[in-house]
Amino acid sequence: MSKRSIALDSMPSVVLVHLRELGENLAIARKRRREPLKVWAQRIGVSEPTLTRMEKGDPRVSMGVYATALWLMGRSQVIPDMAAPEHDQGALEDAVRVAKARAVRKRPSLYETAQTPNRVQQDSAQDGKS
Repeated sequence: MSKRSIALDSMPSVVLVHLRELGENLAIARKRRREPLKVWAQRIGVSEPTLTRMEKGDPRVSMGVYATALWLMGRSQVIPDMAAPEHDQGALEDAVRVAKARAVRKRPSLYETAQTPNRVQQDSAQDGKS
């Protein structure tokens, strides 16, 4: 008897839906290429039952099997983009929140620093006249 993974038991339903969609899409790709299940399984390096499970979106099938199927389709270049930092909305939102929370010091402009000594001289000259 195999051990059940806690990750599989607690997998969000939306993830299961996406895996089913991916499996269905991979099955369609195989059928469009008129590849029999047996040949496709051999090319991926898995058994026919494993390929059938993958095409049903079974989360117990390793990511490597899904990746190899994508490679056979000529779509393996999308794999790194799935977790690319520029698409990580959670981290981007957190970075924006941190940046907004940071105290921003306003640096004096060159114009203000050039004018400040003159104002001091003018103010002291006016004080002397009064």
